[in-house]
Formats: sequence, structure tokens, C-alpha cells
Amino acid sequence: MRNIYIAVLWLGVILSAGCSKFTDIKTQGSLIPKETVNYRYLLNYTGTFEAGGKLPDFISADVAITDSIQQASIAGNSSYTFIMNCYTWQSPVYPLSTDRDKDWDTYYARIYNCNIIIDEVPESTGGSDSVKAELIAEAMVHRADAYLNLVNEYAKPYNATTASSDLGVPLLLTPSLDAKLNRATVATVYNRLEADLKGAVNALPKFTSVNTLPGKAAAYSLLARMYLFMGNYASAGLYADSTLLLQSALNDLATITTYPRKLQDPEIILEKIAYESASYPPSTLRLSDELLVLLGTQDLRYKLFTLDAATNLGSGYTGRFFSRERYTFDTRNIGTSVPEMILIKAESLARNNDANGAMTMVNQLRVKRFAAADYTPLSATDANDAVVKVVEERRREFFCRHLPWYDQRRLKNDPLFSRTYTRTWQGVTYTLDPNSNRYVFPIAAYNISFNPEIEQNP
Repeated sequence: MRNIYIAVLWLGVILSAGCSKFTDIKTQGSLIPKETVNYRYLLNYTGTFEAGGKLPDFISADVAITDSIQQASIAGNSSYTFIMNCYTWQSPVYPLSTDRDKDWDTYYARIYNCNIIIDEVPESTGGSDSVKAELIAEAMVHRADAYLNLVNEYAKPYNATTASSDLGVPLLLTPSLDAKLNRATVATVYNRLEADLKGAVNALPKFTSVNTLPGKAAAYSLLARMYLFMGNYASAGLYADSTLLLQSALNDLATITTYPRKLQDPEIILEKIAYESASYPPSTLRLSDELLVLLGTQDLRYKLFTLDAATNLGSGYTGRFFSRERYTFDTRNIGTSVPEMILIKAESLARNNDANGAMTMVNQLRVKRFAAADYTPLSATDANDAVVKVVEERRREFFCRHLPWYDQRRLKNDPLFSRTYTRTWQGVTYTLDPNSNRYVFPIAAYNISFNPEIEQNP
């Protein structure tokens, strides 16, 4: 009874976050219960499967919330306490027992809906075996993306030596109301992701009508991202290759007149968005000086996707802030993309001592990010220099889109990148060293209070 009660409370947010639209459709009387087509309508509703988290952007080194006016606005509003705690690497992020962690809720909402599809489609009526297989495969890809983000927010970075004992996240594979929420190990979660994504590929279409629906490239791209996070650079490169054979278009920022909306963006492979916009105060993502120096003022990503804070946010704001959402009128994409696959392939080559090949891939992207008169190709002196340049290019390309934090995590003990970070908030200095427990988000007290079997992160 305890677990059923807990699950019902937990599912309340899930249903409100993801199922209302599908429920509304069914009440119109135009669909027959248990028909296969119902699950196609569910998968087509982007509100259920599109949304992702937001915490990784506030914690990454690309952000510097240093203006006193912004700090005071955040500190003075309990709705933004999580930003302050996240930014300053504190635990808990959500201090009250009633605080809900939207990242956790959003991903598990998606997982619940995916589990319904995977569980119910085989017994549905009116659909062929191939149609059913495709629906299940799509749900498996959406679920894998959710778990890949969850395990990289609430568990330690993948380490082949300790992954079989490091705590991951609850691995829920059925829509059961009495499932216990014990945390699976990091290795168990990754093994499941690998099996699901590889198992889904054959049933997925080669191309899809919109980038919110997973095709083969989506599954391959998630495998490439997953293997990169695991440090399996050879496999990451192979799956990046497989993805690029299916989708390789890049936007030329020097010639583009109107940047495409996310559903028409040829660079996006599997479109996912952060939970909410971060281009407006007080939760504006003010960019760090380090990132701005790395970008340089001639980089079109600087010119198009950052704005002067004082001019656009008001008195008291300084520096520049992430403004891509204002430019594209879309919440930022955190799903896989062609640029990500190019840079995964580049890092794979660099890690395999092919510095020239790595730089060729990097320059394939960079030539589309500068006006012709401002473009200079990069070169590397050796493999280590190539790795550094690839990671720097990832920062230029993906700032404020989750991947920089995931890179900080996976590279925190790499001698090429290991460092200690400091931040100051209202006169107090905070530190994040490479072995800090704060590279893992604590689980909200709310979840543990109803599910005491969930072990807290240290």
C-alpha cells in the first residue's frame, strides 16, 4: 500500500505534465480505446516527449551570475532559490521538503509515458507488426534520452572501474504503480540505454517528417553521445559516422538571413528543449568572461547568440548574456545535432592520435561560423592539443545547452582539463574541486520523503 500511495502521488505530476493532451483527444469520441493509432497520437504530442531539464545550464562554467542586482533578485524570491543553490554548488538544491525538482519530474514524466507505449502497444488493435515495432522503438529512444540526462545529473560520471557499484537512478521499465524506486547502478543504466537504442534502430524509419520524432539518426546520435560520456571514444566516433551518413547539413551563419525555427532546423537530429527559457531576468544566463574570450568577437555565435546585458536587461546588469532564444524565438535545443556529431567524431580522432583528422572535422564546423573574411582554420601541434581544441569548440558551439556541464563532469579528472572553480555570491566564496560531490545533483527531499528507498547522494 505504501508504494502504491507513493506512486500515485508521483504520477500526479507525470500525468499533468504529459498526458492531458492525449486524454483530451480520447474524450472527443473519434478514437477507439486500445487501438494502435492512439499511441501514434500520443507520440506525436511534443509536449509529452520534448521537454528536458534546466539545472545543468546554471551550474556550468559558461555562466557567471555576478551582478549584484541579479543575485539580489534571485535570493529574494523563493521560486529562484534553486538557481542560487545550483550556481554555488550547494546541497540541497531544493531546500524545502515541499520543493519539486522539475528536472527529475519532467524526465520521469516522459519515462512513464514511454513505458505505457512499450507495455500496451503489443496488445493494441488495428496496427501491423511493423507499425507497432516503430511506435515501441520511438518510445525506447525517448526513454533512453531521458535516462541519459538523468544519470548525468543525479549520478557520478561514468567510470568503467566503479560504474558497477556507483549509484545511478531508479530504472523504471514498466508503468507499474507499485514499483520500488531503488537506484540502479550507473553501469546498469548505461547497459540498458545501449541495449534499448541498438534494439530500436532496425524498427525506426531512415527519415522522419519532423525532428521531434526519432529516426535511425536519432538512435545513432544518442549512442554516440552515450559512448562519449563513457569515454569509449572509438564507439562514439563510429556512431557519429553512422549519424552523419544520414544527416549532415549545417547552417552557414555568414549567409543565413532568417535562422530556422527548431522544427525546420536541418542541424537538429532529435529535438529536445530545456524546461524553460533562460534569456530573461532574473534567471538570465550571464556568460563568463572565460567563455567570451574563447568565443572572440568575430565569431558569429558571439554576434548572433549573445547580447549586451546593460542595453537589453537594464541598469545594474553587465557583460553579455545568452540570447539565442531571443534570436530564434524558440527555447534552446538540448537534443542531439549535426554539430555535436561532428565534434564527437573530432574528439574520437584526437583521442586516437589523429590530430590532423580531428582538426579537419573541427574546421568543417568552424567555416560555417564565421564570415569569410574572419575565418582562420585551426591546427593542432599534437593529439593532446587537438583534444583541447575540440573541447574548446564544443564550448563555443553548445554554451548554455547542457553539454558544457556534462563535459565538465566527464573531464574533471582528465589532466588536460582538471581544475578548481570558484564563485562568489553576495560576498561568500564557493569552491568546486575535481573530487567534489557537487558534480552530482542531490535528489530533492520531496522525492525521498515519499520514497525512502532512494539513497541520497553524499
